[in-house]
Amino acid sequence: MATDIVGQLADSLARTGVEEWELSYKGQGRKLDNAQSVEEIVKEIEEFQGLQALRLEGNTIGVEAAQAIAKALQTKSQFKCCYWSDMFTGRLRSEIPPALNSLGDALVTAGARLSVLDLSDNAFGPDGVKGIERLLKSCACHTLQELKLNNCGMGIGGGKILAAALTECHKKSSALGAPLRLKVFIAGRNRLENDGARALAQAFQLMGSLEEVHMPQNGINHPGVTALATAMQHNAGLRVLNLRVLNLNDNTFTKRGAIAMAQALKHLRSVQVINFGDCLVRSEGAIAIAETVSEGLPILKELNLSFGEITEEAALALAHAVKSKTHLEKLDLNGNALGVEGCEALKEAMQSMKIGDLLGSLRGPVTPGRGTSDLLGGDHAPSAGRGPVTLLGGTSGGPAGGPVTCWAPSGERGTSDLLGGTSDLLGGDQ
Repeated sequence: MATDIVGQLADSLARTGVEEWELSYKGQGRKLDNAQSVEEIVKEIEEFQGLQALRLEGNTIGVEAAQAIAKALQTKSQFKCCYWSDMFTGRLRSEIPPALNSLGDALVTAGARLSVLDLSDNAFGPDGVKGIERLLKSCACHTLQELKLNNCGMGIGGGKILAAALTECHKKSSALGAPLRLKVFIAGRNRLENDGARALAQAFQLMGSLEEVHMPQNGINHPGVTALATAMQHNAGLRVLNLRVLNLNDNTFTKRGAIAMAQALKHLRSVQVINFGDCLVRSEGAIAIAETVSEGLPILKELNLSFGEITEEAALALAHAVKSKTHLEKLDLNGNALGVEGCEALKEAMQSMKIGDLLGSLRGPVTPGRGTSDLLGGDHAPSAGRGPVTLLGGTSGGPAGGPVTCWAPSGERGTSDLLGGTSDLLGGDQ
């Protein structure tokens, strides 16, 4: 109890320390079109001595308003944190790059050294990435620790621009004796696909400092997954051993990508959270991951392999693999191809090992051979014909949480083309 109180006090003090140097307009829903509309904000920025963080999320900012705010930021040399998610709602795509360029150039002029750049939920596409390209390449980002670009619609082109900018930033900062050491990278729901993932993998391998990687729902298949695995495995100096959280939910590993990632995980002893849900790791991939878990990952807290077309044998292998993981809090195998008997066998096995409380919900089995590969045309997916695909166990599926039944046409169309992504059906990462 005393430990909990001390921890809560420490968290409170940490938050107070940040907020003391922060200006926040978070969630105020302001429509800031021109210089006149931001006069109050500009005045407060100018008068704030030692400003380190500015929260603009939940407002909508036009080009002229951004330029006025930027001018006020030009003298803020102690500035560190940009919390600028969801601030272009209703704006034209053409407005966003000049607005971002103005703000970024101001930080460079100020001599700021950023630690956090959050531009999530701005849906600015590849052109928006061009709007932060100069900033990312500048000395202002040599100290960047957290880069958050979730749900920005970057696409393959934006992913490549981002990767090139991070690579240049690392090279320039290394030449000055203090290389970029990015710790947190978040870029879910960006349609990066294989080529975008490959480009970013090269940047990750070069940096070698990441602790958290979140790239769910990006349409990445096994070539992209394998590239990411290689980046983790062959990172210069194995500094990637610091990696703690790996979230690639709702991409398409298939067994080849899963096996490659299992090999990479053998080098990542500090990993605490692995989220490969909705990734079609399949039984062979799951068994490879089970072997890695059994041999290493000593502080693993959470393993999510839900909706991966895993059969009973592979699920039992995973159960036995985690039995000695004293830090484990949850094993999620929901929505796999276990069948009713397989679900019961898994529950009984984990209960017999006295780890039954670690097993996540098993709301219903996916009929073997009728998983998402029917939609995705993966490694062993049917190549022709139409048939019902029943997906069970999702939290946002059919009526009253019941099964969702779809029809899988022939061809190579991915789930996102047919249904808007498996997470829309199954309650995956949003």
